[in-house]
Amino acid sequence: MEKVLGTARSRQGLICRVALVLGFLVGSAAVGPAQDASQLPEAPQPTNPQTTPAPTTKKDAPGNPAEAAAEKTKDLTLEALDWARDWESRWVTGVFIRKNEERIPLTTEQRREIYLKQTLTTPGAYMKRMLAAGFDQARGVPYQWDDGWTGYTERFASREGQFIASNSLAALGNAMLKYEPRYDRCRCRGFWPRTAHAIMRNFLTYNESEVELRPQWALYAGAFGGGLISTAWKPKPRNAFAEGSRAMAEQGGYGVGLNFFIEFAGEINRKLGAKPPSANH
Repeated sequence: MEKVLGTARSRQGLICRVALVLGFLVGSAAVGPAQDASQLPEAPQPTNPQTTPAPTTKKDAPGNPAEAAAEKTKDLTLEALDWARDWESRWVTGVFIRKNEERIPLTTEQRREIYLKQTLTTPGAYMKRMLAAGFDQARGVPYQWDDGWTGYTERFASREGQFIASNSLAALGNAMLKYEPRYDRCRCRGFWPRTAHAIMRNFLTYNESEVELRPQWALYAGAFGGGLISTAWKPKPRNAFAEGSRAMAEQGGYGVGLNFFIEFAGEINRKLGAKPPSANH
């Protein structure tokens, strides 16, 4: 019995000694790397540290596409407003010679361009016909056409056809006679002298010299021809001679009004806040 107890105590002592040795070895392994790490030299620090620049945002970036597009849109909007407010030569009056602009004989190409602008390619050419058709609608002429949208469409188409015929004949006549087809603003001063010039120029124009005045033969012949041609589509009965004479009388009144409007359009335009397109206004 005592021998067995002695053997057990011997085994326990051996186990304790082995545990102490294993504990010492494990502790040495854990402490050694920590001491080695603590004895390592510190990493060198940069002598001239550089500051990392902040990333550039799209808003601050030079040449930002969004800002460029916004600026371009603004410029186009202002240009469109100026274009719309410049109704002197774009919306109502058409082509004319400004106050200090030199009158020079026109070439065939220039006459063709003026004809197209006065007849087909500018908003004013159609706005004036719309206005004339409105007057016809208010007066109820021709009476055979109704007073609704259908009647207004017929009156507008009739006015447009008559206008194109008149302008075409007048342009052809002015080209053959080498007469000036444009209105020229008076180089005089004062309301009444300018008004007299506007009235006079509806009945007289310049010949090839751009100095000598001649009767507006082509203008009134074109008006008469346009009125005569319009009887082809107007309701019957229609007297061709009467329609042509009526068109000539309308040209007399309408032409004076348009010339007066062109003469004083610059002042009206500036009152509306639009900048004059040039100093020669």
